[in-house]
Amino acid sequence: MRALVLLVCLVVGCLAQIHHPCSSPTLMTGSFLLASQKGLQTVYANYTYDAVGERIRLQEVGDYNNETFQFDAILLYKQGIMYKLNYKNSTCSKAYLDTHFHPLMIPKNASFRGQAVLGSSIGQGVLVNTWAGELNLGNTAVKYVSIVTDIGCLPICSVFNTDKSDWVATSFFNVVVGIADPQLLIPPPFCNGAQLEKKNEDEEDLISFFSLF
Repeated sequence: MRALVLLVCLVVGCLAQIHHPCSSPTLMTGSFLLASQKGLQTVYANYTYDAVGERIRLQEVGDYNNETFQFDAILLYKQGIMYKLNYKNSTCSKAYLDTHFHPLMIPKNASFRGQAVLGSSIGQGVLVNTWAGELNLGNTAVKYVSIVTDIGCLPICSVFNTDKSDWVATSFFNVVVGIADPQLLIPPPFCNGAQLEKKNEDEEDLISFFSLF
């Protein structure tokens, strides 16, 4: 009997060590810092993320190809529309959003690479898991490494590259589960009557990393 109990305990212990890909909370707000390997792009942004309604708000400032930019947009994936906002002069442009919504998650075919504690020790730090893999988005092959919290699957860091770009690293911080201000995901009144325009390639690059997590 003791041998059976010991065997059961060992099996349970082994199963507890198996790690499975996870999905981040469906509602989140936070900030991130994005930087490319060759320094062609650096971005600081606040984001509001709604996986239920498939909506994202990005409020960014940064440098792209040695030019400073500001980018404030509401991405409505179900409607296939992006609103780009300018609160200084209360103007709004509207463009087709032809990118599919990809929830913040670790892909099911990702490989578990290890576990570590961010901080001094277990109990005084944050336990995180590292995942890596390769996936295809349309005609684009993507290699990635993602780090998320062991509890909650909150994003910590994501690094990826494609055939068209060098390595891009994104560090997440001030992550809060839930959305305190849902109005951030609703186009303001001055967007009423905005005409559809074509989204340019630079704007596509600025939002693409959300599809690569």
